[in-house]
Amino acid sequence: MSFNATFANDLLKLVLQAVAIANIADNAVTSPLTSLYLALHTADPGAAGTQSTNEIAYTGYARVAIVRTAVGWSVTNNTASPAANIDFGEMTAGAGGTVTHVSVGIASSGATKILLRGTLTPNIVVANGVTPRVKSTSVITVLTS
Repeated sequence: MSFNATFANDLLKLVLQAVAIANIADNAVTSPLTSLYLALHTADPGAAGTQSTNEIAYTGYARVAIVRTAVGWSVTNNTASPAANIDFGEMTAGAGGTVTHVSVGIASSGATKILLRGTLTPNIVVANGVTPRVKSTSVITVLTS
């Protein structure tokens, strides 16, 4: 079974932009999350993984909070992209690596729930002196299994 294309787009908008789906889902609770956290991964964190699974680790790295609105995310044709470039901290020490995946979760750190995960194109090679940037033109392909 799979989602209808229009409904899949609606689901992305619900999660990333806090846009209600009429008669199905609403964002009007006492304290809905206003931001979600983007994490960088050197491999797929997997369907059962957390945001810390395969998360890149270097001195200067931290997950980045993205607002749950159209200011934070663009959603079109069942794909999501950052509405603006997202810069992570500059690598000043550590092992670095190649970022191949990203995840969207609910907390700034820890082994927290992944709401969405996907491959990142183009990949980002992280080494000393590099400030990883997920561009607004980056393609995030959402994984479903």
